[in-house]
Amino acid sequence: MWRSPICFAALTLLLVALAYADDVIVLTEDNFHLEVGKDRGALVEFYAPWCGHCKKLAPEFEKLGASFKKAKSVLIGKVDCDEHKNLCSKYGVSGYPTIQWFAKGSLEPKKYEGARTAETLAEFVNSEGGTNVKIASTPSNVVVLTPANFNEVVVDEKKDVLVEFYAPWCGHCKSLAPIYEKVATAFNLEEDVVIANLDADAHKDLAEKYGISGFPTLKFFPKNNKAGEDYDGGRDLEDFVTFINEKCGTSRDAKGKLNSKAGIIEELGSLVNEFLSAKDEEKKIVFKRLEEEAGKLKGSTARYGKIYVKAAKSCMDKGSDYAKNEILRLERIVSKSISATKADEFTLKKNILSMFA
Repeated sequence: MWRSPICFAALTLLLVALAYADDVIVLTEDNFHLEVGKDRGALVEFYAPWCGHCKKLAPEFEKLGASFKKAKSVLIGKVDCDEHKNLCSKYGVSGYPTIQWFAKGSLEPKKYEGARTAETLAEFVNSEGGTNVKIASTPSNVVVLTPANFNEVVVDEKKDVLVEFYAPWCGHCKSLAPIYEKVATAFNLEEDVVIANLDADAHKDLAEKYGISGFPTLKFFPKNNKAGEDYDGGRDLEDFVTFINEKCGTSRDAKGKLNSKAGIIEELGSLVNEFLSAKDEEKKIVFKRLEEEAGKLKGSTARYGKIYVKAAKSCMDKGSDYAKNEILRLERIVSKSISATKADEFTLKKNILSMFA
C-alpha cells in the first residue's frame, strides 16, 4: 500500500518522540541502527518484561539514563526482546538481562560483566565512552516513616495517606520503587495527600500491628479511617493515580498536572448555566445566588468557589467573550515553561472559565 512521504515522515517523528519519552531510550528494530553505531557510544540493555532480574535492574538503569541524559557522546538504551526477538538474536542475547556496550561508529558489542548498580554501570560507561558523569541523586518525594513519626504522619485526620510496607531485600519492592516515587512526585503539590513508605524489616513491631505478612504490602489510610484499608489495585503508575484521584478527590494525571476536571464543582454547575442564560437584568440576581453558594464551600473547594465568583463578575463587566479570550490567554501561558504551582493556578482558572465560555 502506498504511503505519502508526509505521513511517513510524521510517523517517523512520532516514533522518535516516543523513543525519547523516558531517560532510557527505547530501541526497536526500526530505530536501533539509526541510534547505535553512529556518532556516540551506546550502552544497551536487552531485557524481557517478565524477567525478575530485569525488573530488579530497571530502577538502576533508569537512574543511569537520567544521569547520562545530557551526555551527548553517550546513549543509554534498552530493547524488549519479547517484542524484537530477531534483533536480540542478532547480537547473541541468550539470557536476560544482557548489557552490551557499542563503541562510537561500531556495531560490534562488548558484553558488560560487572555489578548491576547505577554507580558501577556509570564507571563502565565513563571508562568506555570517555565521559565523567556522576550518578544524579534526586530528592525523594516519598515520606519515610519510622516509629517516631508514624502516628504524626499517618494518623493525621487532615491527611489521606498511602503507605508501602517494604523490605530492602525484596525484589518486587525494588521493582515498585521507581513507580512509587513517580506517584509521590505526581501528588507532591497536594497538601492533603501523603505518599509514604516504611521499612517493615527494620520496624517489625509496627508492621505486625498492621498485619503485614508479605512485601510489598500497601495500605491506604484515609482521613476518616486510620485503621487502614488494603490497597488491592494494580501497581502501574496509572493505577495508583486513578486510585488516589477517586479516594482523595484530586484531579492529577500521571505527570502531576491537573486534568480538565480540576476545580469543577458540580453543585455550582446549574447556577452557572442559569447565569449564562439569564438576561442582563436577571444576571445580577443569579450572580448573588452564585456568590452565596460559593461562600458555603469549605476546604480547597472554597478557593475554587472564589474563582467561580470572580469569573462571573468579569463576564458581567467585560462581556460575553471574556471567558473565551481569557482561556486562550491562559493556554498560552500554561504551554510555556512555568513553575508547577503557577501551572496549577492557571489550569484551575482555565477549567472553571470553560464553564462560562
